[in-house]
Amino acid sequence: MSFEFDLITLFPEMFDAITQYGITGKANRSGIFNLNTWNPRNFTHDHYRTVDDSSYGGGPGMVMMAQPLDDAIIRARARQNALGIDKPTVAYLTPQGSRLDHEMVTQLGKLPGLVLLCGRYEGIDERLIHRQVDVEISIGDYVVSGGELAAMVLIDCIVRQIPGTLGDPESANQDSFVEGLLDYPHYTRPEIYKGNHVPEILMSGNHAKIRRWRFQQALGRTWLKRPDLFNLKFAHGMTLEEEKLLEEFKQSCKSRQNQQIGEKHELD
Repeated sequence: MSFEFDLITLFPEMFDAITQYGITGKANRSGIFNLNTWNPRNFTHDHYRTVDDSSYGGGPGMVMMAQPLDDAIIRARARQNALGIDKPTVAYLTPQGSRLDHEMVTQLGKLPGLVLLCGRYEGIDERLIHRQVDVEISIGDYVVSGGELAAMVLIDCIVRQIPGTLGDPESANQDSFVEGLLDYPHYTRPEIYKGNHVPEILMSGNHAKIRRWRFQQALGRTWLKRPDLFNLKFAHGMTLEEEKLLEEFKQSCKSRQNQQIGEKHELD
């Protein structure tokens, strides 16, 4: 059974980027997931197809009205009900939501389907959120013009976890964040590029040493670039081997910095 997405959006054409291109486009054509859009303007009851109005209490910007969204969500739920999905989860993409991370993606990917509500303007009538929304999701602490971009990020994250989407089924298992660490560095041909060599160990053919090096790089990169992730991953401490690998990484960083300083002095 394919994963079912229903999108409540004023701009359904934007989702061509998901259904027609790249990995997700191929997955959509293969039936790995289905994506249906519902435009709230088609659920209005006035000549102008009005979906927004000014905010009670004043203030700049407009607010999306409850009724068109409510009716669109009801139709989307009914479509998924007809496919055997009893209680499809409705997710609202909003800066107010819980931060999207790998764990959340994994949990949402276990569902048979999702109804994604894409907000616009200053937001959505709060009564609609209380009435219909099961979970609020944010892709980061910043604001974009609408929930469509956030929904596309979420869809892409979920779809790449579905078996059959990626050419190599191990690819998703080796992504950044799967083990709570950033990914290790990658190299491809040529072996030497503008004087920079591929690390010798990757050319050795010794798979045990390569695995050790890659884990060390993932460990060190996380410590260096994302201390928040590192502290969360090792909140209960590190093994002796992990401590050793990290210390080696730190010493390697110091040696590299000293070398760069020396080269700079020579140029001066």
